[in-house]
Amino acid sequence: MTIDVPNALADTEDFEFRALAEARNYRRALIREFGPYLQGPVIEVGAGIGQLTAELAAVPTITRLLAVEPDDGFAAKFRAANPRLEFVHGTAADIAPGEAWRAIVSVNVLEHIRDDAGELRRWRGLLAPARGHLCLFVPARPELYAPIDRDFGHFRRYTKPALRALLAEAGYDIVRLHYFNAIGYFAWWASFVALKQRGFNARSVRLFDRAIFPWAHALERTLVRPPFGQSLMAIARARA
Repeated sequence: MTIDVPNALADTEDFEFRALAEARNYRRALIREFGPYLQGPVIEVGAGIGQLTAELAAVPTITRLLAVEPDDGFAAKFRAANPRLEFVHGTAADIAPGEAWRAIVSVNVLEHIRDDAGELRRWRGLLAPARGHLCLFVPARPELYAPIDRDFGHFRRYTKPALRALLAEAGYDIVRLHYFNAIGYFAWWASFVALKQRGFNARSVRLFDRAIFPWAHALERTLVRPPFGQSLMAIARARA
């Protein structure tokens, strides 16, 4: 995996990780959405410092969890915080062959990769054919691309049709594909497109995560999936 980002990105993201630690309900919602496909041996690509990994490690149906992270600074912090978890300091290309993985979890990773189609094919090669699933989460809607996206080294934000085509061409059958967090679409546009803010505020993240996101997400899950959103979520099965 090739990630082309500014040299200062690690420092910037370290600050953001501290703010995003407040997004507990958001992370748990991702795990609930992915839950039916988190069976057997699972890889998390782009584990960062392990914020989502901690949630994955508590899923009882996961029999083996392998976290993968290429950044030196993040890898050191991950190992310090999670010394007992299986870890690869590298990319998916560094995973030893042999295991037929039942799921790969990728949350806000693919947008950092210039050759996203090639990376999706690499992940598919690690999954058990016809039984392995990619649990994918990416930033959505090109009109939301803001200076903070550039700061984080994002090459793109995805549309639903574009991601559907990309997954199909990479050898996946779509199980589920939908936008996620419609209310966050407006919050992101106001904060980062209109006002051009360059970072998250921990108090704002906590307020959104505790007071707004739970009921908004419940409506999305129980009533209707929105026609737009801050992010896109895909469940895709590795084609036999």
